Amino acid sequence: MKEVIVKLLKKALKGKDVSLKDEEILNLIEVPPSQDMGDYAFPCFFLSKQLHDNPSQIAIELREKIGNAPPTDFEDIQTQGPYINFFVNRKSLARQVIWDAITQKKDFGESKLGKGKRTMIEFPSPNTNKPLHLGHLRNMAIGESISRILEFNDEKIIRANMNNDRGIHICKSMVAYKKWGREKTPTDKKEKSDHFVGDFYVMFNKKKTKKLEAEAQEMLQKWEAGDGNTLLLWKLMNGWALNGFKETYKTFGIKHDVNYFESKVYKKGKEMILDGVKEGIFEQAKNGEIKINLEEEKLGEKILLRKDGTSVYIVFDLALAKIKFEDYKLNKSFYVVGNEQDYHFNVLFSILKKLGFEKEMKHISYGMVNLPTGKMKSREGTVVDADDLIEQVRLLAEKELSKRDKLSKTELKKRSLIIALAAIKYLLLKVDINKNMLFNPKESVSFEGDTGPYILYSYARASSIMEKAPSVQKKAEVNELEEKDIALVKKLSQFPEIVESAYKNLNPSLVANYSYQLAQTFNEFYHNCKVIGSEEEAFRLALVQSFRQVLKNALALIGIETLDKM
Repeated sequence: MKEVIVKLLKKALKGKDVSLKDEEILNLIEVPPSQDMGDYAFPCFFLSKQLHDNPSQIAIELREKIGNAPPTDFEDIQTQGPYINFFVNRKSLARQVIWDAITQKKDFGESKLGKGKRTMIEFPSPNTNKPLHLGHLRNMAIGESISRILEFNDEKIIRANMNNDRGIHICKSMVAYKKWGREKTPTDKKEKSDHFVGDFYVMFNKKKTKKLEAEAQEMLQKWEAGDGNTLLLWKLMNGWALNGFKETYKTFGIKHDVNYFESKVYKKGKEMILDGVKEGIFEQAKNGEIKINLEEEKLGEKILLRKDGTSVYIVFDLALAKIKFEDYKLNKSFYVVGNEQDYHFNVLFSILKKLGFEKEMKHISYGMVNLPTGKMKSREGTVVDADDLIEQVRLLAEKELSKRDKLSKTELKKRSLIIALAAIKYLLLKVDINKNMLFNPKESVSFEGDTGPYILYSYARASSIMEKAPSVQKKAEVNELEEKDIALVKKLSQFPEIVESAYKNLNPSLVANYSYQLAQTFNEFYHNCKVIGSEEEAFRLALVQSFRQVLKNALALIGIETLDKM
């Protein structure tokens, strides 16, 4: 409907010798706080200076330019002070929204905004010295949701995972295992393999001494020198970590198109640094360190190669940036990484620019996840492991389901996992990604309020109505629209705009919050409007079916699977 308003306003503005692009007009259109002021409003304040007139008079003159008879899409177009208010033809809107939702199905709301673009999205890029934790879950929820939103807008997405499988942090786990592992395996301890590796990282930090730190640094030097025994231990522990990650990805619904490994790329990065020294981009100190001066960019000085010849992490990222653009002929590359790495990416992009490599790259920075007990710390073993959290929330969901219905063990586990993942993903995505957030497992699984399970329950409630219903008419006529009917129709009609905004702003929270608002609007409709057996049965059944489809589309964009029964 906004597109129709843009066309009307563009023509009227042209009549006043004002030229605005469609997007500029679209960004100015507002939704009034009260239905008495219309469904959409266009403010005229900004035109006052250009047209040398007061905004109220400009609104009246633009309304005259639109013409006396409003198009069939509108019941009326009025002016109120400096605003032009558009009153949508409710019946026309209802018919169009229902037809579009039911006929377009899973494609309702999609666009071609990203057509022809190839984008790589990197997430969650873990270290192979510990299991995935709650912070990784937010990373994966954001990365997967942005991937889906971009795909929904016709971009070709390559999901990539950068495995940080070398470096001093990896060597710390290796040193601890070598000293205290006694050649045990995850099978011996009946423990998930990545958790087994993580235990030794925590052990190292708890027993940490200067001697242990020196041993870890020595092991890194041996690794880079290709020492056989060191590489054997590294491959063993790395394999345990990676196998454990695969299980967690599968449970969380993540599948990568490509996996990169720091161990296979870092040497190319070192070559880039050494070449950069010859070209005068980097400088080598007397002690052997190679660094770059970024004072001009207000980023200080950055060491790239240590005096012992080992490389820091950014060297890997420098090489990989070039490799992935060459491998996949990319237009864009996005890195989903927490905001504690903002400096890292500012440095990375600055160095690449100095190397003459200027491509569209963006750090999708997100806030940290804290617990009611405080901040998580991997070294102290106070993180919440992803697997443990998922299982904890699943058991809470299982307990709630058991109160409501008798289910087989298999069905109970299946439904409780879907509900748990909905609870976790929704809570992680409803908060704007730039903000830090607090995660409370017990609150997340509630069937009431602003939660994933509440949204799923709304979908199941609509499914229950449709299960009892006769066939749905795509062109069901409506005689009278009640307030809650039109509120639901209007909320459904907003979905394409929400998707477009989420795409342009790379912001999944817009879709997550819309999903909750849509569920709320539906539940108000459900409590106030009789469906089966009402005079408007055919129309309302079509409206309920449209709601199911749009909510399913929205939840799919944030990685949430629906349930027909709760």
